[in-house]
Amino acid sequence: MQNGGMDALLAPGSIAVVGASPDSWYSSQLIDNLLDYGFDGDVRFVNPSRETVWGEPCYDSIDDVPEVVDLVVVSVPRRYVVETVRDAAERGTPAAVVITAGFGEADEEGRDLEDDLAAVAEKHDIAVCGPNTIGFANTHDETVVTSTCSRKPEKGSIGLVSQSGALAFTTFFERAADEDVGFAYVVATGNEVGLSTSDYVEYMAEDPRVDVICIYLEGVDDPRRFMEVARAATERGTPVLTIKVGRSDVAERATMSHTGSLTGDTAAWDAAFEQSGVERIPDVPDLLGRAAAHATYEPAASPNVCIASTSGGLASLLADMADERDLELPDITGETEEALLGMEDLLTFGELHNPADIRGYGADVLPEIAETLFADGSFDAYLFAIGLPAVDERAEGIADDVLRVAEAADAPTLFLWTGRKDAREGQEPPLPYERVREEIPLYYDPSRAMDALASLVDVGQRRRTLERRAGEDSSEPESATRPDTTLPEGMLAWGEASALLESYGLSPVETRLATSSEEASALAEEAGLPVAMKVDSADVPHRTDAGAVEIGIDSSEAAREAYERIVENATTYDPAARIEGVLVQSMADGGVEALVGVTTDETFGPIVTVAPGGEFVELLDDGEVLVPPISKEEARAAIERTHLETLLEGHRGRRGGDADALAAVVARVGDLAVAHPRVEELDLNPVVVDETGVSIVDVLVRIGEGND
Repeated sequence: MQNGGMDALLAPGSIAVVGASPDSWYSSQLIDNLLDYGFDGDVRFVNPSRETVWGEPCYDSIDDVPEVVDLVVVSVPRRYVVETVRDAAERGTPAAVVITAGFGEADEEGRDLEDDLAAVAEKHDIAVCGPNTIGFANTHDETVVTSTCSRKPEKGSIGLVSQSGALAFTTFFERAADEDVGFAYVVATGNEVGLSTSDYVEYMAEDPRVDVICIYLEGVDDPRRFMEVARAATERGTPVLTIKVGRSDVAERATMSHTGSLTGDTAAWDAAFEQSGVERIPDVPDLLGRAAAHATYEPAASPNVCIASTSGGLASLLADMADERDLELPDITGETEEALLGMEDLLTFGELHNPADIRGYGADVLPEIAETLFADGSFDAYLFAIGLPAVDERAEGIADDVLRVAEAADAPTLFLWTGRKDAREGQEPPLPYERVREEIPLYYDPSRAMDALASLVDVGQRRRTLERRAGEDSSEPESATRPDTTLPEGMLAWGEASALLESYGLSPVETRLATSSEEASALAEEAGLPVAMKVDSADVPHRTDAGAVEIGIDSSEAAREAYERIVENATTYDPAARIEGVLVQSMADGGVEALVGVTTDETFGPIVTVAPGGEFVELLDDGEVLVPPISKEEARAAIERTHLETLLEGHRGRRGGDADALAAVVARVGDLAVAHPRVEELDLNPVVVDETGVSIVDVLVRIGEGND
C-alpha cells in the first residue's frame, strides 16, 4: 500500500459518511465528533432514507456525491458494505473506513463477505481500515473518525495501533488524556482486511510528528513483515512498545525431539520482539508511562543512572528496583559528592551514595542538586523521587523547581512524586503536580517510574544492538549448496540428514556405517578406540529409549557384540523398523554439550532453538528461540541468555568452549530452516563445543509433506 492511500485515510481533505443517520448511535456520534473536534474539510452525507442531515443534503448513493472524496466512512448493514466500498473505489476514492461489524468475527456468511471485501480492496487498490473497526483519530490534522471519543484529543507524539477498538479509545486514550498524555494517532485496526498493523506502524514511523509507537497486538498474518517494519522503526529512532496478548491455538508440538519441549507458546513472539528491537510491555498503565517518557526524551546512552530521593526508605526501594531492571548505579564520588555534602540546606552528613538520600530538605534546593549531578559525567539518566505532599503550599515551589530541573536536563530525567494528590480545602486546579504533568511525564508509583527509566535504557541498548547488526550478513553462506533432489517425507536416515547439513557447511563428526558385526569391529579399529555406536534407522528416532546406543566401546570384540545388541534392541523396540545398519563414531573428547534445533511455529513457521544439550536438556530447561534468518550476533546474544554462557566459560573444572563457533552453527541452521520449510523438526543434540570448535555428534531430521 502506497502512502497515498494511507494519507487519504488518516489525513483526508474530504469525507463521505455512508449510512449517516441521527438515529444511529455509531454514525451520529462519529459525525458529531468529526464536526465538533475540528475537521475543516468537506463532509458529505449518504443515506437514501434521508433528504437532509446535520443541515446538509443527504445523497442516495456514493455515486451521487458531487466530487470524489478522499475517504468514505461506511456504517451500513453488512450486506451493503462490499458494494459500497466497490462503488467508492470505482469512482476513485483511495481510502475507506468500515465501521460495520459482523464479518470474520461473526459467522460463515461474515467470513465470506470479508473475503469479498478483501478482493475489492486488492483489485481497486483502496486502503481499507476495518471492517469491525471503531475508527481512528489524527490529532495534528484534527481528524477524529470515531464514535467512541468523549473529548477532543490533544496533540501529542505517541502513535497508537490497537487491534482492540474499545481499548484504543475507552482505555488507552481516556487514561492517557487523564494524565495529559497526548497522541499523534489512535488507530483501531479492526479485522485488517486491507491495511494491517504493520502498515500503520510503517506509516507512523515515517511521520516526524511521531516519537514513539505503541501497539496492542493479538496476532499478525505476516509476522516477518511485522518484524521488518518494527526493526526499521527502531533503527530510524522511533521506539516500538507492544502489549502482546492472547495465545494462539498452537499447532501440536513436535514430540520426536527435545527442541519442541523447549519452545513455549510465546517464545517465538519474544524472539521476534528481541530481534526487531520491540519492547514487550505487560499492561496498559505501564505502556502509557513508558510511552510518555519516550515522547519526551531520547533513549539513554547507557545503563548508568542516578537516583536522588527525599526519603531514605524510598531510595532503598528504588535501588532494589534498579537492580531488578539491570540498571547501573555508579557511585557519587569526588567533586560531585563534596559539592552535595557542602550544601547547608541539604543537611546530609558523612557520605552520599547512589541512590542519594537528599532528605526532605533536598526538595527545597532541587535545582542546585540537579545542576551538580548533571555536571558529573558518570550518569546518562536521572530519577528524582519526591516523597512529599503534591498539593500544599510547599508543593507549589517544588513544582516550579521540578519544571526548572526538567528544562535544564540534557539527558533523560524522570520525576516520581508519591505524596498526597487530592486537593486541600479551597484549592483550585491546576494543583501543583497537575501543573508538572501538563509539561512533562510525572509518576506516582515507584515501579512505574522505574519501568519508564529502564525502558529509556532498554530501547537505547536495543537500537545500538540493531545498528551493530545492520552490517552483518545473515544470508546463506556462499559455501552452501542445496541438495539436487527433493527431501523424502518423514524421518531421515543418517546419510540423508548428514548430506542436508553438509550442504550448509554443517559437518557432523566422522561417522561410518556398519552393516554387519564384523564390519563394525573393523570400523571401530579404523575410527580409533574408544567409539560410540548407535542404530541408523529413520524409524527409531529415540535411540536411547530403544537401547540402541552404546558408548565407550574400547575393543574390536566389544564392537562386534555391541552391533548385535543394538540391532536386536532396535528390532525389539519396533519390529517394523527399517534398519540401515549401525553407526560407528569416534568419541568426542570432552567439551560442552549444546542443542541446536528447529521446530515449526504456527505463526512464524520455522524457528531455531539453542540450549544446553545432552544431560542438561531436561535438567536446565533453558532454551532461547530465534526467528530465522539469524545473524551471528543474534545467535551469540541468545547463547549468552542461557546457561551455555557459563558452561562455555568453563564450569567446575570442565573444559570451556568456543561460543562464537556455536553461534555460527546456530546461524547456519537458521539458513537451512528458511531454505527448507519442509524441515518440520531438526535436532542437533549434542553439539560438542570445545576450544577448537564444534562437533555435531547426533542428528535428527523430520521432513513434512510437499516439495522444497
